[in-house]
Amino acid sequence: MGTRREVAAVRGSAATRGSAAPLSRFERYLSVWVLLCIGVGIALGQAASPEIQAIARIQIAQVNLPVGLLIWVMIIPMLIKVDFAALHEVRRHVRGIGVTLFVNWLVKPFSMALLGWLFIRHLFAPWLPAAQLDSYVAGLILLAAAPCTAMVFVWSRLSNGDPLFTLSQVALNDTIMVFAFAPIVGLLLGISSIRVPWDTLFTSVVLYIVIPVILAQLWRRYLLRRSREHFDATMQRIAPWSTAALLLTLVLLFAFQGQAIIGQPLVIVLLAVPILIQVLFNSALAYGLNRLAGESHDIACPSALIGASNFFELAVATAISLFGFRSGAALATVVGVLIEVPVMLLVVRAVNASRDWYQRKPAVQDRRSCDRPSCDRRS
Repeated sequence: MGTRREVAAVRGSAATRGSAAPLSRFERYLSVWVLLCIGVGIALGQAASPEIQAIARIQIAQVNLPVGLLIWVMIIPMLIKVDFAALHEVRRHVRGIGVTLFVNWLVKPFSMALLGWLFIRHLFAPWLPAAQLDSYVAGLILLAAAPCTAMVFVWSRLSNGDPLFTLSQVALNDTIMVFAFAPIVGLLLGISSIRVPWDTLFTSVVLYIVIPVILAQLWRRYLLRRSREHFDATMQRIAPWSTAALLLTLVLLFAFQGQAIIGQPLVIVLLAVPILIQVLFNSALAYGLNRLAGESHDIACPSALIGASNFFELAVATAISLFGFRSGAALATVVGVLIEVPVMLLVVRAVNASRDWYQRKPAVQDRRSCDRPSCDRRS
């Protein structure tokens, strides 16, 4: 009964969600705040090195406790938004879901491993610290193996994407991530000749995926039992938690990375190149495949956007657990955070600007299987 009410609430509020202001000014300038955190973290690392080292030593089983707490504060509010009861909606858009799964799990991680090998180990190798090359590649793989969760709702609303499709594909991706993240990361690290610390990897999956998903869904059920209004009010109240925890984590991360960044400032720019190429390639691929499959534009947009963006909070957490604060892997995942917002806004603009071109395709205009009101409007 509760499941039906939740789905009905999503349907009933679709128009409202599409017209709401989905990206706050703070979120729009997230890259600016990340840059500020880089500066603050580097300065803090230089000015308070003993204190920072003391924080680094607060560990259990290679997991830094202050950072672990911050990661939970980052991830749990995002996972509360995911309604796993929406999984049954995937049957309404089998082709769009098929494209999403193909790009997210069969193209994205493997293409990033290839780009990492090409750019980091070969083209950019002369300008990067030789001892960190493997670690940089590992960080890129971790970034690509974690499909976007919460932020895809924002990108979908900006492109007038179908909210139920967006919800169902996020729920399905998160379900797959529980089981596939560790094997895919382990496989690609092994292919890249990087030693896989399996015990730490599985510990990271339990700590940063399984337990947060369970806690978030229990909290979600409790809030919805109170009322939908109580749920929405709570989500609005805790929304800043994720960003604040992310920024605090970045301050700590750059406090440890400061010396390396001061010595090699070009590293961040070079790491951004394969990430940018991967984002543009995967979004274009998913967008084009949905058009070929005959899916409508409001399905193609969220499908393309989830394939382009990353669950960078998980990637940062796992990189720190596997390789440490000072690793190139941790730095590579942070570069993903740095470019995420501006690049995804660029992708949103591209899919919105190409709407007329997309809908000129006869297969899209012939909506024999479409029963959504939005199809009638756009036909």
